[in-house]
Amino acid sequence: MQIQKTILAVDDEPNMRRLLEISLRQAGYKPLIANNGKAALEIIKTEHIDLIVSDFHMPSMNGLALLEAIRQQSESLPFIMVTAQGEIKTAVEAMKLGASDYILRPFELETLEIAISKVLNNKRLQIENTYFREEKQTTELLIGNSTQIQEIKHLIEQVAPSKATVLITGETGTGKELVAQMLHQQSPRKNQLFVAINCAAIPADLMESELFGHEKGAFTGAIKSRTGKFELANGGTLFLDEITEMPMRLQAKLLRALQEGVIEKVGDNRQIALDLRIVAATNRNPLEAVQAGKLREDLYYRLNVFQLNVPPLRERADDITVLAKHFAQRHKVEITDLALSALMQYQWTGNVRELQNIIERAAIICKNRNIELVDLPKDIIDARNISLHSVADPVLNNLSIPETVALIEKKLISEALLECQGNKAKAARLLDISERSLWNKLDLYQLKK
Repeated sequence: MQIQKTILAVDDEPNMRRLLEISLRQAGYKPLIANNGKAALEIIKTEHIDLIVSDFHMPSMNGLALLEAIRQQSESLPFIMVTAQGEIKTAVEAMKLGASDYILRPFELETLEIAISKVLNNKRLQIENTYFREEKQTTELLIGNSTQIQEIKHLIEQVAPSKATVLITGETGTGKELVAQMLHQQSPRKNQLFVAINCAAIPADLMESELFGHEKGAFTGAIKSRTGKFELANGGTLFLDEITEMPMRLQAKLLRALQEGVIEKVGDNRQIALDLRIVAATNRNPLEAVQAGKLREDLYYRLNVFQLNVPPLRERADDITVLAKHFAQRHKVEITDLALSALMQYQWTGNVRELQNIIERAAIICKNRNIELVDLPKDIIDARNISLHSVADPVLNNLSIPETVALIEKKLISEALLECQGNKAKAARLLDISERSLWNKLDLYQLKK
């Protein structure tokens, strides 16, 4: 559903208040009405207001005094001042005090609607710009040709158009956030913000403010109001990564927000209505987390409307080559077949993130923009050697010693030719033998093709 913006109209003239109330409601807003500045301040204490439209001339507290009082509480609440044609100085003073815009009497209702729309849109853009400065956004899609990845993409296509809450499971580094982003990009909310928060990376005493925001003076150090991730993602998607690391106290507040569709900022009892999709993720088994007291059981069932599991990289070896080439291309380097072969034999406990970091490191140290076996970490080279030795183990393969030597030699020559892209002279130098000896071995092992 589309959440209505709440507009507070302040005017001491009954006819104008009635006209504003009707026109705001017809324009799709939720109108609240006050007959003077003091009444407006009382309403602000109990209601969440998205914008204030106030007349300047009012008894006891005029529009400027109201604006000054509001700015003591909130620096960002949008405010439109209404003043007479001959009072441009008042309008200028209002802008200096932090008014978002002003309208001169008499005005058409259409003029007011345009001004409100412009101010609210500017407010949204300011929030989004702040978010984009704080957060690194990525538009990279889930990469892979394996059956598992194709199945995940198919499930994303099915669930993305719905409003269902999604729980993504999988080991660290498998790409759970990319899955969440694909859900967002294929949903009707794709033109709104995708906001991510890592529950394991934020201290417990700051988590509530990060999620729900806070008002100025709500706690020591709160020198100004802050928009929380829930309010920021309103209309879009909120991704809660590592949900099992969220303190249990906040899990209860999260559950209430999901069930009732409203939140309250820290230090404020006014409710903010929400219209957003929640996608959560964990690297734990969620049922085991429930049993261990790390995840509320009721929250688990509320989040687990639709579950997606991202398998570890070692279980989808078909994707290793595709991913390695993708990351190499990002750094404008190539990767040799021998290096790719070594990557295929590694276990990847750190999954895709580990592969990405290793390719970045290799791209920095490689020569001639070409990642070779020697550019890879020792762990990967050792894993490749262990694999080579196990293949050629005479005990495992029930071979004689000469047969074992021949098997190892044939494998080394094949890999050298792959590394040198079929260039016999280079392969001979790599193997530290003469080119004539290499040709003899090629005849012996029938490797000329």
